[in-house]
Amino acid sequence: MDDASPPPVSGRLLDGKALAARIREELQERVRRGLEAGRSRPGLATVLVGDDPASAVYVRNKRRACEQVGLANLHRQLPASTSSEALLDEIAALNADPAVHGILVQLPLPAGLDEAAILEAVDPAKDVDGFHPRNQGCLLQGRPALRPCTPRGILRLLDETGIELRGARAVVVGRSNIVGKPVALMLLERHATVVLCHSRTRDLAAEVGAADVVVAAVGVPQLIRGEWIRPGAVVVDVGINRTGDGRLTGDVDFEAARERASWITPVPGGVGPMTIAMLLQNTLEAAWGAAGEAG
Repeated sequence: MDDASPPPVSGRLLDGKALAARIREELQERVRRGLEAGRSRPGLATVLVGDDPASAVYVRNKRRACEQVGLANLHRQLPASTSSEALLDEIAALNADPAVHGILVQLPLPAGLDEAAILEAVDPAKDVDGFHPRNQGCLLQGRPALRPCTPRGILRLLDETGIELRGARAVVVGRSNIVGKPVALMLLERHATVVLCHSRTRDLAAEVGAADVVVAAVGVPQLIRGEWIRPGAVVVDVGINRTGDGRLTGDVDFEAARERASWITPVPGGVGPMTIAMLLQNTLEAAWGAAGEAG
């Protein structure tokens, strides 16, 4: 029938789990070649303060990923009662250790510890999280430096879709220093036209509805409604929220958004695995440089 509506679009899953597995295999091969060439084994020091269960799981996953690709993991487990001075001393020792090429301090830290001071104490050359003000300043200026892991993973996911970012309209919802701001800057590096939205944005639906690329990183369950998504847009959902019945959900109404998006990340299994993959890549690059075996 001439007046029949077209069938709904079902967005293709942007599978971060599968892509991360492929990246880990590539990194494993690079590590193998590098060690055969006489390079020192790259080492990642993970620092966990306290006994927060979620943090313990995150660190365990990162340590397991290190082992899978052949990186050395030099873990430091400290009690929740650790003072700022003691933690700063631990970081200073890791900064000076030639076997440590990357340092990751798991957040959040226990109450009473100065998170900003702790992160600034990490040697920028070993700041594989990309949180140090110097590295974030280099990102702002477009200079080479270690990039934050989650934004770097988001860009890799977008590359998988084949979307042309040059000139595309990208809307980032969320302005954190960990995801929102750096991913906006990295999209600008790729010549996208970027709109950074937040809790004070007047008409979020209109901003999202005009986007070729939507990055949701605000931490509010299903804030981004499916009908807001422009047909054919690519949607990257960074949010990971636990519902009252224990299920995980993102910042996007997944099922409704999938009917309109061309590509969409699932939660879980989208951005999360890519964050760990980029952490491994950052560690390898911190050890051996961005060129050569780590390139």
